[in-house]
Amino acid sequence: MSSETYTVTGMTCDHCSRSVRAEVSAVAGVTAVDVDLATGTVTVTSEQPVSTDKVREAVEEAGYTLAS
Repeated sequence: MSSETYTVTGMTCDHCSRSVRAEVSAVAGVTAVDVDLATGTVTVTSEQPVSTDKVREAVEEAGYTLAS
């Protein structure tokens, strides 16, 4: 198992966190996504490491930005 935490900018409400969770959960290999709205972080758990680019694409698809 692999786990990585990312900072997402632009999330302000529960709807935001649900959108990010749904998009990141759809990335191949992802087994769990925990969104902490208060800190603006997303923790992605996967079978094998998932590339940051794939997570970034999913977050952008939800309408938000992965912090550098």
